[in-house]
Amino acid sequence: MNSKIPFSKYQGLGNDFILIDNRGRQELPFTPDQVKFWCDRHFGIGADGIIYLGQSGQEYTMRIINSDGSECEMCGNGIRCLAQFMADLGIPTTGKDQYFIHTLAGLIVPQFQDGRITVDMGEPRLLCGQIPATLGTADAKIIGVPLKVHDREWSVTLVSMGNPHCVVFVADIDQVPYTTIGPLFEHHPAFPQRINTEFVQVLNRQEVIMRVWERGAGATLACGTGACAVVVAGVLNHLLDRECVVHLLGGDLSIHWLEHTNRVLMTGSAEFVYRGEIPCHSPSIPTIP
Repeated sequence: MNSKIPFSKYQGLGNDFILIDNRGRQELPFTPDQVKFWCDRHFGIGADGIIYLGQSGQEYTMRIINSDGSECEMCGNGIRCLAQFMADLGIPTTGKDQYFIHTLAGLIVPQFQDGRITVDMGEPRLLCGQIPATLGTADAKIIGVPLKVHDREWSVTLVSMGNPHCVVFVADIDQVPYTTIGPLFEHHPAFPQRINTEFVQVLNRQEVIMRVWERGAGATLACGTGACAVVVAGVLNHLLDRECVVHLLGGDLSIHWLEHTNRVLMTGSAEFVYRGEIPCHSPSIPTIP
């Protein structure tokens, strides 16, 4: 067995990933502790997660492991990076420059257009039982509902894009200590499977500023599924139009919630950073007093 595994690093708006071609293998090559080591920015490569490309027959699959070793259903920036990785590997697209990729959130279809990648992210899920959350009955929609976090009530809207999101609209994004309160949202008892949290300032009906605390990864420069959830939540709260630009720390995403199909399209970039090899056996991160 090869003692080293090739990898490539990609980033989408600063959301960075270690990409591994795992086709031909039945199991993932790294344990959760090894993922944490290689994603660590001091002792390892540094990344928000590891993405594995798999294949079953003619179908391609995506598995993503967060930097804390947990697995998540999907990642919008990650799926664009995976599509670019597949193109760089020479994997042919369909006649419409598309890939069909199966994820834990369902089938996702990225398409190359004018140097960017547009991803059909599917339909948003809005029911409490689909998030999941305990803020209402399983068939209730949570739109602008108060949620007490620490010593304050926040108005929250819940959206699943295959993974769970809590969207909070605020007057001034610079006054929100999202890196401090983000973990309190993530681990709030109302969210039994934890949650991603987006804090959003509306600039106009087609433009917002977003900051994100990602479940399992912490504060990141961008979140594609989060940007999709923000636009859906903005429409539901009568704050945004269906087509909107989301400004993130790492750059901009264009989001369009199609009225006639109910599907959400996300358009953004994905860029190769470098490639290398990872030893199959990695040390653990030392405990720092």
